Formats: sequence, C-alpha cells, structure tokens
Amino acid sequence: MKKLLALMMSLVMLCALVGCGDQQTGGQTGEELPLVESGKLIMSTNAQFPPYEMVADGEGAYAGFEGIDVEIAAALAERLNLELVIDDMDFDSALVAVQQGKSDMVLAGLTYREDRDEVMDFSTSYAQGVQVVIVPDGSDITDMDALANDKMIGVQRGTTGEIYASDTPENGGYGEDHVRAYDNGALAVQAMLNGQIDAVIIDNGPAQAYVEANPGLHILDGEWVVEDYCLAVNEGNTALLEALNTELEAMIADGTVQTIIDKYITAE
Repeated sequence: MKKLLALMMSLVMLCALVGCGDQQTGGQTGEELPLVESGKLIMSTNAQFPPYEMVADGEGAYAGFEGIDVEIAAALAERLNLELVIDDMDFDSALVAVQQGKSDMVLAGLTYREDRDEVMDFSTSYAQGVQVVIVPDGSDITDMDALANDKMIGVQRGTTGEIYASDTPENGGYGEDHVRAYDNGALAVQAMLNGQIDAVIIDNGPAQAYVEANPGLHILDGEWVVEDYCLAVNEGNTALLEALNTELEAMIADGTVQTIIDKYITAE
C-alpha cells in the first residue's frame, strides 16, 4: 500500500513538472478560453489584401482563403486545439465584429493605433507593413511631395492610410477633400485606372500585387509610412489575448512566422 501511494505521489509530481493532459504551449486549452463559439476561433478579416489575406481556391487554401494572416491564424488555432473560422467582410466591419463579440480576433493587416487600443487589445507585432503610393505611368506625380498638389488620393476605408491621408496638412495629411475611401484596395486601383483619382496609398504587399495585375501602373520610390502588424481581440478579453500571444511569440521565436512570410514575400 505504501509503495502504491509513493508511486501515485511520484506521478502527481511528474505531471506538475512536465504538464500532463491536453495542454498547449500556453498552458491553456482552447475549450477553456472565452470564445464566441466553443471549440472555434473566429477570425474577421478583409480578404482583399494580398499577400496577407486573399480569396483562393485549390490546394493550400484554407476554407477558400490563403495568405500570411490566414496561415498564422490557422497555426494559432491548431496550437490551441480549435477550429479556425474565417469571416470575410469590409475592413472597418472586421474591426467592429471583434468589438461587438461577433468574432474572436481580427487579422487583416491591422496596425496598432492609440484610438484603436481604446476599444481593442493588441498582440505582439508579427510583421512590419510599409505603405506606398501607386500612380499611373506618365503621371505628373513623380514623388510623394507631389501628392500635396491638390491631387485626389484613393485609400481603403477604415485603414491607417485613410486616417493619415485625411488628416490636415499641418499634421502631415492632405485633407479630407483630397481623399476618397473605397471598400477595398482593388476598387481604389480600378478608380485610378478609370481616371477618377490620381493615386492610391496602400500597403506594399497588395500594391505589388495590384501593379503586377494591372499594366500601366507603378509604385513611387520610397516609403509613405512604416507600421507594425498585430492581431487584436475585444477590449478586456485578457485570457484569449494571453493565450494567442503566448502561441504567437513561440511561433515568432521558432521561425514559423518568418517561414510563412517568406512563402508569400520573396526577398529582393
């Protein structure tokens, strides 16, 4: 009896040391997390933002989507033993979905801002975003300074591109009268091709894709602004954020995130 008791005590101590049971890297299973729907990790996004999120078919696509954010989200869900559900919508609607408890997190090329931090909680940054300017070939906009010369600029609605560009000239923007917002970058580019606007400000990843798909466009030299990408959860959802952050930081440390980024963005 004493030997049996000693054996049981040893097993308890071993479990305490190495972690027995269905525990993930963060020490918390998905079933224990405060989620919109038990067993599922619902991600809101705008799948018009290549190479971070895109609608896709065929091998390699996750439920009809692919991209850097999609693969990172899928890896997070797997590590937390959850099913990833992707909800595609306009960018600003993706932010609202998290705040209204309709999604668990937003991954959509999202950058940190203090005003956003008042209504959402942000993760560790997992990638850097560079916003650039697209113009038609032959445009008299030959550098970024020329954007201030009463040009009409297209942006994606709800993004930092819209926020910064719409600000006053005193604050480094161009004024609301010189900025037109579209539901996604593709619509902004099409408006420029139609001659309705003079330039488009958007992140470098999608900018490269749009220029490649539309002959007659090019990207101006230089960076319009540089930002850090994060995922975000609803304000106060500390348990979920901590679990996601633990796994995300582990994926950054072991090279998983960089491998995903390198798959879609080739170093030049």
